[in-house]
Amino acid sequence: MTARSQYPEEQTKDGEFQRQQDEFRDWVRADGSTLYRPEPNRYQLYVSFACPWAHRTLIVRHIRGLGATIGVTVLDPVRDERGWAFRDGPGHSRDLINGFAFLRDAYEATNPRFRGRWTVPVLWDRHARRIVNNSEDDICRMFNDEFPPGRTDAPQLFPPELAPVQEALSARIYECINNGVYRAGFATQQRTYERAVRTLFEALDDLEARLATRRYLFAAQPVETDWRLFCTLVRFDAVYFGHFKCNLRRIVDYPNLQGYLQDLYQVPGIAGTVNFDHIKRHYYVTHTEINPTRIVPLGPDLGLSRPHGRESLA
Repeated sequence: MTARSQYPEEQTKDGEFQRQQDEFRDWVRADGSTLYRPEPNRYQLYVSFACPWAHRTLIVRHIRGLGATIGVTVLDPVRDERGWAFRDGPGHSRDLINGFAFLRDAYEATNPRFRGRWTVPVLWDRHARRIVNNSEDDICRMFNDEFPPGRTDAPQLFPPELAPVQEALSARIYECINNGVYRAGFATQQRTYERAVRTLFEALDDLEARLATRRYLFAAQPVETDWRLFCTLVRFDAVYFGHFKCNLRRIVDYPNLQGYLQDLYQVPGIAGTVNFDHIKRHYYVTHTEINPTRIVPLGPDLGLSRPHGRESLA
């Protein structure tokens, strides 16, 4: 018997969650080869603090010093059948750019025939009044490659010399960990769930071993792959462990992964991109097929500001 799915349109016959493809894949280019140029105050980033995909774009925007170049509007973390909403509240607001009530308004303004799920992040062009891109991978790459950095010490998040190995590890982290927690949490058959969980923890075990001898995944400073992993790790013990039944081990049970998570969290400005109230309310209130009571747990205490002791691995 297959249980009822949280997202029926994205469920296979064997109960596996199959994420929809991103709809909008236009690019901002510094060389003028597209209609979209990296001009200041032209683009607005629509995000939710709850969403790990959107979270990564916020981190890259911050690290590359693009706060004065690209605006941000944060949506209400509690989503219903109408999708993400623009509402005033703690940490989120109305849409002061277009006056949209829901994110779906941006999708319909760009493509009235769109019938998929209205997802964040969205990079909106204020001049053309349309969505440029809704792929977090593309947006992070554009922020790194196409927009002039807003700070002199902005790190290169996609070092050319690491390109092949970084691409390979990023792909594995996405498949097994970033999306792996969703494949476990949204599974509607036991065998499908167990397969996703085993794959997830095999990948976490491998990364625990990798981080035993190095501070970050590749280099002396974090690259984009580190931040894509961070966005799942920071939600893991608070949400994925219990809510998505990814409960073989917690991140705090992995000494290297836990220290690595604390290390990244303590990078200046990163804690400001993490909002646990939004994260927990979104998952526990929105996913009614998984948590019908909509009760939001109080814990856990993650201790992310405690000393991590990883400086010697740099």
